[in-house]
Amino acid sequence: MPIKEIERSTLARYLSGIDEFDRILGGGVVPGSLILVGGEPGIGKSTLLLEIANRLSCPKSLVLYISGEESIEQNKLRATRLGIDSAYLYVSSETNLEEITQQINDLEPKIVIIDSIQTVYREDYSSAPGSVSQVRESTAHLMKLAKQKKITIFLIGHVTKEGAIAGPRVLEHIVDT
Repeated sequence: MPIKEIERSTLARYLSGIDEFDRILGGGVVPGSLILVGGEPGIGKSTLLLEIANRLSCPKSLVLYISGEESIEQNKLRATRLGIDSAYLYVSSETNLEEITQQINDLEPKIVIIDSIQTVYREDYSSAPGSVSQVRESTAHLMKLAKQKKITIFLIGHVTKEGAIAGPRVLEHIVDT
């Protein structure tokens, strides 16, 4: 399709209401994008993304927060501490990529948050979660899913002691932001 024929309305962004976050994303969250959020342990990645999930959830925009590191009860405790009680924010505790994909297909959220990409695994790969092949293939699958469904997927990524994103270097190149 010629770029001239693409209507501006199809390029709408979701605003989180956190100015600096929206600015870093170039003016808000773009549907169909895969966004990597990395940082040191304990810095607040999960808390930030849960707050973003709450701010973006509404009747026309369901949000699915999938944690591979904490139970749904632990996520509820964090949500309660933050004053989050949205009927449009769903939480799940899952690491199997096929199950994650099924949840996305069933719920049809506009925004998905996966905490963290290093915990996700594909059953058809024998390597351990967090390995180079698992992270690379899981991320590639999620990128394809985001583009096909025109949903935004946030991946939370751990960093190493050296400050680099844990996992394959290709991870930083697969994602949009």
